[in-house]
This record gives sequence, structure tokens and C-alpha cells, in this order.
Amino acid sequence: MKNINDLYILHINTMQKRTKKILKYSKSDAIIIHSGEPIRIYLENTYYPFKVNHYFRAWVPIIDVPHSWLLIDGVNTPRLYLYSPDEYWVHVDDFSNKFWINIIDLIYLKDINNIYKILSFLPKKKLIYIGHVIDKAKTLGILLQNINPKKILNFYDFYCLYKTEYELYCMRESQKIAIRGHLAAFNAFKVGMSEFDINISYLQATKQRDINTPYTNIIALNKNTAILHYNKLQQAIPNNIYNFLIDAGAMFNGYIADITRSYVVDNKNEFHELISEINTEQLSLIKTMKPNVPHIDYSLKMFYKIAEILIKHKFIKNISVEAAVKTGLINMFLPHNLIHSIGLQVHDLIIQFKNKKIDDSKTNFVLKPKMVLAIEPGIYFIESLFSKFRFGKFSKYFNWNKIDFFKFYGGIRIEDNIVIHNNYIENMTRDLNLV
Repeated sequence: MKNINDLYILHINTMQKRTKKILKYSKSDAIIIHSGEPIRIYLENTYYPFKVNHYFRAWVPIIDVPHSWLLIDGVNTPRLYLYSPDEYWVHVDDFSNKFWINIIDLIYLKDINNIYKILSFLPKKKLIYIGHVIDKAKTLGILLQNINPKKILNFYDFYCLYKTEYELYCMRESQKIAIRGHLAAFNAFKVGMSEFDINISYLQATKQRDINTPYTNIIALNKNTAILHYNKLQQAIPNNIYNFLIDAGAMFNGYIADITRSYVVDNKNEFHELISEINTEQLSLIKTMKPNVPHIDYSLKMFYKIAEILIKHKFIKNISVEAAVKTGLINMFLPHNLIHSIGLQVHDLIIQFKNKKIDDSKTNFVLKPKMVLAIEPGIYFIESLFSKFRFGKFSKYFNWNKIDFFKFYGGIRIEDNIVIHNNYIENMTRDLNLV
């Protein structure tokens, strides 16, 4: 296997070819990508946590350095103007020993405003700006139509779906980091720790701070597991702990792992059976996946399997599996998508080409080799969803007494990250023995 240095060189070559193609298509000369600027908290002397945008991270593994710029044209060596001031108030990273340092053209930027003079030689008529600081782009003299043009952003987002070998390497590494955290969190749960302390265990094992995780960790006990993006982290230990859901990730060189597991204290009760059956169906679905099939086909398969589980356990009654799916009853137990692309972002932007035009439809992308997907089925007992059906023509299909009892358990979600290959599916999460 090639080392990360060799893989990165090939990755940059691929990015150069893509850039040359889109510049020719858009009749532009070059692209300047801005890492961004931190946003100051209103009337405070501190800033919100800063992260570099994914267009920038696609070229260099820099996560949190603001005021930096990448100049690319698909022909010349990418040039990085890296903000590195002589500073004593804040830490300034030293990148001198990084593997990528000699593969790009690196120029240190000592003063934020020096970029105006540095870029003054560039013709602005055909220069593209990518970034969120629109006023900065205007000050540089970038034409309004060349600030974040949708056709160029969509082009890069489309190709983000297809990972290079360097990107796959990074994503496998991020899995290793996240799984260390998941194992530590599970052990913390087993000894009865609070949500807050379980999260601390995860962060210690992954050597991350809260602000460095790719998304806010979801560490939930009991009924809190029904809150899809729960982030409260109760410090008090519940009087009784029944179950645990962890949805937490990690980042390596800007590439993300997004893993979820559900556990229960009593491994002989019905909630444990539900976890086991969802786990089995998720693995079975992954085994059937292959390229050139619309992702919605696999989502529908899983919805049908979830309906079978709900009927088997008598959460819904007097209705067929097909009717439970088609009427939308199943969505009361599973209100989110089952499959999403992952990479530089937790949810890669799904961009498709249709009739030679770029379309940003997220409804039905087709699986292709080198795509990385998160597969996350679940079952939840969420009162705000059920309340709409407690009265009316659909109420008779719900076993309300049983549903109300299981609301104490909240919900279940199991999520693996997989790679689509030509002849097989690589389950990065399970390959590292996270059951």
C-alpha cells in the first residue's frame, strides 16, 4: 500500500485535473479559496469556534487556521498563503514538518491585510472567490458573479462524492480514532457514569476537544435517546439507567467518521431484541448493496424491514407491512433518512448531473464506486410525532399502551460507514471490530 505522502500527491493531481476542467467550462482563469475568518461573539472579546470550510480542506489538511488563502488554476502548483503571524496572544501552529509541506507552494502570511497586495497582480475579471467572507471578496475586487458561483461549487461538491485513495486512507484513520472513543464511552456507560462523564471519556480516548469533533457528540441515556440531535449532556446520573445511545465521530486530516451505537443494560428484555434485530437488518442490507443502484432502493428495503420488526413486536397492528410504509406510519418511528454520503462533511452535498446540467437534488442519487456512505437505521418513540396520530383514522393501528411503555427507552440507532467498491462493500466501521 502506498504511504500517505504518495497518496496525497495523487490526490492533488486529481484535484488539479478537476480544477482545470471546471475553469475551462466556466471560462475562468483561477480560483482563490479563503479558509475563512472567525466570528466574534457580539460585544465580547472571544470568538465562536472556527473551522475551515470543506473546499479548502479538500486541498490541504488544515482544520482551524483562519485568514489563509489557496490560489489554484489546475496547471501551476497550488499556492497556499498560510496565515502565520508573529503572535503572543494566541497559539500559532507549526506546519514545517507536515507531510504535505513540499507538495504545494507555501508562502507564510504575516499580516492579514498583506493578501490585498499579494493578489493585486491577478486580473479580477476571471478570478473566482470561494468562501464565506463576501465583503473581503468585494474588497479584493472580485466581481459579484464570481463570488461563490453555484456552477463551480456544485462541480466540486459533485466530485467530493467520489473519494480518492488519499481520502479513503484518511477516512479509515478517522474510523480508528472514533472507535477508540466509542469503546471508552461504552465502558463508561457500563459502570454507570452520567452523560457528561461518558462524553469526557470519549473525548479523552479520541484526544479531541468538544470544539474539534466534526459534530456535537450525541451522548444520551434513557428517554433522551429519542431526541435525534440531543446535546444536553446531563451531569446528574439518572436513578435508573436503562439504555444508552452514542452518535459521535472524529476527524483525520479533515475527513470525518460518523458512527452510532445503541446499548441496553438488560440484555434479556425486548428492547435488546429490537437493537439486535435492527443491527442484523442493517448488516444484511449492507451485504446486498452494489454500484449503479439508486440509494432510495436500499432505503425502501430498510423501511420495509423496520415495518416488519414493528409488526412482529406489536407496536403497530391490523395493518400490512406495505400499508405501514405507504401510509407513512413507519415514519413516526423512523423520521430521518437512512443513507447519506460522508467525507469532508458529515453530510456531503448531493449534487447530480442531469441532462448536461448540474442539479442539486438530494432525492435519489445512484451508488457509484469510491462513494462513502453512512447507513443508519433506527426506531424511536417520540411523543411529538405520535401525538398527531393518537386520534383520527390511523389511531387504531398503533398499540398505544406498548408505545407509551417504550417511550422510557427513547430510541435506537445503529450507524456504520461503508465504501462502495466495484465488486464488494467495505464496512470501515465493522472491519475495526466495533460490533
